[in-house]
Amino acid sequence: MANLLPKHTGLPFVVWISYRGGSQRDVRVKVSPGPRALPSEMISVAIRPNVRIVEGEMSASDFGALAKWIELNRDVLVKYWDGEIDTNDAIDAIQPV
Repeated sequence: MANLLPKHTGLPFVVWISYRGGSQRDVRVKVSPGPRALPSEMISVAIRPNVRIVEGEMSASDFGALAKWIELNRDVLVKYWDGEIDTNDAIDAIQPV
C-alpha cells in the first residue's frame, strides 16, 4: 500500500492505494485520519461501478470530496490496482481536488 498525504490529494485525510495482489475484490482505496493509522481506523471504499463505502464510516462532506477525487483519478487508481503502473508513476499522475 502507498499512502497519499493531503498535500498530494487536496483531501483532509490520507488515502491508501494498493495493487490487486491476490485480492478477489475490485478496486478499492482506504482512508485514514493520518499516516499512522490502525486497521480499526481505516475506511474501505470501492470505486467501481460507483464510489461507495464498504467498511467504516465518514461524514457526507468527506465522502463527497473523496468521491470527487476518485472520479478525477479513477484511471490512475485502476492502472495502479492492475499493476500497469508503479507507485512513482501513480503518485506523479494523481491530481488533487
